[in-house]
Amino acid sequence: MKTRTHLLGYPRIGEQRELKKATELYWKGKLSRAGLEAVGRNLREQNWKKQIAAGIDLVPCNDFSFYDQILDATCLFGNVPERFAWDGKAADLDTRFRIARGTHHLSTTSDHANECKNCHIATYASEMTKWFDTNYHYIVPEFKSTTEFKLSDTKIFNEYHEVKALGFDAKPTLIGPLSYLKLGKVTGGTSSNFDRMELLDRLIPVYEEILSRLGNEGASWIQLDEPILALDLTDKERTHYQRTYERLSQVSNSPKILVATYFGGLRQNLKAALDSPVAGLHFDAVRGRNELSELLAKFPSNKILSLGIVDGRNIWKNDFEDSLGILKQATSAVGEDRLWIAPSCSLLHSPVTLRNEPDLDGEIKDWLAFADEKMIEVDTLRNLLTGESDLNVLQANQESRERRNTSTKIRDLGVQARLKAITPGDSIRTSPFANRQSLQHEKLKLPLYPTTTIGSFPQTKDIRSARAKWKKGIMSNAEYDAFLKKETEHCVQFQNRIGIDMPVHGEFERNDMVEYFGEQLEGFLFTENGWVQSYGSRCVKPPIIYGDVSRPNPMTIYWSKFAQTLTQRPMKGMLTGPVTILQWSFARNDQPRDVTARQIALAIRDEVIDLEKIGIAAIQIDEPAFREGLPLREEDWPTYLAWAVDAFRLCSSGVRDDTQIHTHMCYSEFNDIIEAIAAMDADVITIETSRSNMELLDAFVDFDYPNEIGPGVYDIHSPRVPTTEEMEKLMEKAEAVLQRRNLWVNPDCGLKTRSWEEVEPSLINMVDAARNLREKATKPELCERA
Repeated sequence: MKTRTHLLGYPRIGEQRELKKATELYWKGKLSRAGLEAVGRNLREQNWKKQIAAGIDLVPCNDFSFYDQILDATCLFGNVPERFAWDGKAADLDTRFRIARGTHHLSTTSDHANECKNCHIATYASEMTKWFDTNYHYIVPEFKSTTEFKLSDTKIFNEYHEVKALGFDAKPTLIGPLSYLKLGKVTGGTSSNFDRMELLDRLIPVYEEILSRLGNEGASWIQLDEPILALDLTDKERTHYQRTYERLSQVSNSPKILVATYFGGLRQNLKAALDSPVAGLHFDAVRGRNELSELLAKFPSNKILSLGIVDGRNIWKNDFEDSLGILKQATSAVGEDRLWIAPSCSLLHSPVTLRNEPDLDGEIKDWLAFADEKMIEVDTLRNLLTGESDLNVLQANQESRERRNTSTKIRDLGVQARLKAITPGDSIRTSPFANRQSLQHEKLKLPLYPTTTIGSFPQTKDIRSARAKWKKGIMSNAEYDAFLKKETEHCVQFQNRIGIDMPVHGEFERNDMVEYFGEQLEGFLFTENGWVQSYGSRCVKPPIIYGDVSRPNPMTIYWSKFAQTLTQRPMKGMLTGPVTILQWSFARNDQPRDVTARQIALAIRDEVIDLEKIGIAAIQIDEPAFREGLPLREEDWPTYLAWAVDAFRLCSSGVRDDTQIHTHMCYSEFNDIIEAIAAMDADVITIETSRSNMELLDAFVDFDYPNEIGPGVYDIHSPRVPTTEEMEKLMEKAEAVLQRRNLWVNPDCGLKTRSWEEVEPSLINMVDAARNLREKATKPELCERA
């Protein structure tokens, strides 16, 4: 048997975001569930046919999801949190959406809203957090010591039947049991000493049932993803891993098990991965390359080795010569018949295809490969390895890479000279926070529990339509400017009317918090259809950083200056930080990431200083991706945190003491990096805490965080309108452990994806909650903020 090709997963959104559009129509009641499911079936069929046409031998199934693959597993295992009042029967599509989005008192987003008692429950959604160090968000499974599991869904079987009916050889994919448990959270007052791995003996029988059923239905392989093998595991966890796969490997008539690990090397987990009695192991040879020689030397003679040789996380064309050398080394170690070739991870993290990018700069486009092109690269590498491909293909690849390396578009001598001129003093504020706080309170004159938002307001259909018309030249610059000013006026007037203490301008001129800035910076390239799923129906279009970064002109001054004329309150300037711009872009791979981060920081620094010059007294530099960029291994953290903190301080430290610097971080566990967050020295930090019921605030309490903080009280990722009482209770939890004088009241994140119908009552309730809290703190000594 010759070397095989396969994928770990493929983008599910569609080339034109068909899944997003259909899902949102369903939520609005404008598409039936049958209609939504038909869109899903069509996308899956198209995806499988494309993979086969590209030369993929073994296509994945069950990698498709209407929201999130981990949420699908939660429903597959019958692990639905009690608050959703699940009836214990099939955990269907509506059950998934309720877990992911929360519920109103009355839902109109399902076909059976009038009959289903679950649709009449008002409760909060399950927590959402980043999938390792990507910008993809998964729905966090919830566990108690009493949690039981049972097979409660047929999706994995249904999709295997679909692909089998097309005549394709398919490999069902599913999160592995160890990763499912470790990536979840213990809830419901269960003892903090409870080890989630104690649930393995209840969960494994469900996997055994799944394996047996898939085997009986003809599946020859199943892919169980265990990305936690790229994390620091304890000896006990490695023992659990070994025991689990010894048990699963004994299931009668089971498909062969391929354990897939990715996003990093195995390090101390290498022995456990190699010793487990599974039929195959997928290894990320992109991020774990320095371990490859040890892996090959120790690789068992009875296993299939799948090498992730094409980078699934970035968009640069593969270096065939380099990859071919690795594959030849692997073939010598394990043999042609035991080697599979694949991308490093699921292609979920790549845009779908370059075919829909006719207007990209031709020179730079030649350097790129999206998901469809990566599939072809996988097949081409297999054919080069086996001698079935023309060597002209290899030469053409080498010539393309050489053109990139020598392009004049990559390097800017002025930027490089400015980097060399940076001094340590450029990253330090003039005075310590205590001094700055007094000056800022005197200048801003804000009340106790000041209210603000995170920046963006609803991007309505009219706004998106106007932007599209402007881009097509249907709407003139003057007409578009007038339209945006009208939207900004409405937004600021609304905030004035309800009493937001520190308003924002709404960001209606911005398409995306990273793309907007990248479009005005040198060194960035943008696509028309390079969409990638972030969470649920939310898709982003990451910029491509191809060269040295600089700011040729001011980027936000015009709109901030206009917005400040609309209110007597301090208008907050809104910027995106260097780490987030880097992390949420496809970054260049020809220089260290910290160098690119500092280039971006210098550009943002110039904007911060210009905002201060026009009288903007508070400037928010968002860093929601700060923790996302943290390396998976703790021993690698200090290096990253040093340059990430320095990049933030470099862009924020050029202002006066009385200018208040804000930052925002969302959906992260902060405990491990709280010292680094404090070292960023932002005057105010706003964080997500509503979904976690203020649990994420514990890190700031235990550390005794010195600066001001806004723990989010309004979950903007759910369509629910939170009540004043709910938000008061959340703030009272914060007030019990943090100084009142340091607390802000704000939503979890920007309001871009919500509707005005949701935003208006939610913010009114939020302002009312802040006022009620002030009234309760009537004693003079409690009212003073300074």
